[in-house]
Amino acid sequence: MKGLLEKLLFGGLVILIVVYLLFPFYWAVNTSLKSEAQLQMIPTTIVPRDHKTGEVKITWENYRAIIQNRQFLRAITNSSLVAVSTTLLALIIGSFAAFALGKLKFLGKRQILYLILAMTMFPQVTVLAGLYTVITKLNFHALPSMILSYMIFTLPFTTWVMTAFFRGLPIELMQSAQVDGATPLQTFYLILLPLTAPALVTTGLLSFIAAWNEYLFALTFTSIEPTARTIPVAIALFNGIVSQQIPYGEIMAAAVVVTIPIVVLVFIFQRRIIEGLTAGAVKG
Repeated sequence: MKGLLEKLLFGGLVILIVVYLLFPFYWAVNTSLKSEAQLQMIPTTIVPRDHKTGEVKITWENYRAIIQNRQFLRAITNSSLVAVSTTLLALIIGSFAAFALGKLKFLGKRQILYLILAMTMFPQVTVLAGLYTVITKLNFHALPSMILSYMIFTLPFTTWVMTAFFRGLPIELMQSAQVDGATPLQTFYLILLPLTAPALVTTGLLSFIAAWNEYLFALTFTSIEPTARTIPVAIALFNGIVSQQIPYGEIMAAAVVVTIPIVVLVFIFQRRIIEGLTAGAVKG
């Protein structure tokens, strides 16, 4: 009886957590499927209902509106370019740095690791004003400015995580490669790098999500270049058809659409992500 009660309590707790985590996303979907008249209904409804008859009624007008919105489509292109470029640069540079920090011996390695860790602790707002001043003085465009700025936060994180993975690889792999005549560079990209695939996927996905969702830098750098706005900024600055109207339906439809790529990537790479998060947890 005690075991059954514990299972029921545990199951109830799991259900409560799942509902708590998924309900905001459900509410976004629910709102995106309502017309303006349905959104103004009091009290609000858990499912889209006709404001006159009360019957369940779904509308796709909000999704049609954002698909026909050129600014939103341009924002998707900008966000894709920025997020992919940031992720690739962070993985390429971070992998080389992590290999050196994890497998090579040189003076000051420990201090460099501490410096990298310290860089991950700086809040974005502390460097925003200085970066904006430098970028405006150099006349950089908004898109490359965002890519370089996001690297300040994604690169230290990638390097730190990848260093732990490279450090955990057996030193015998490098020694065997050296015996066979491989250079350190060949050992890196032919032998060690493929073994860190779980870490590459995990850090790459987290870097992509961070760049995809970033708002503060994007809002600042695109203030004088509106055509370079990314998705978070474009959604925040959505304008309704009527003056002073906040288009909640379109905003929620856009939020659902831009969440889909992240969900798809997580489902595709979920096995690699789990391997990357749990690698090194058990040693034997």
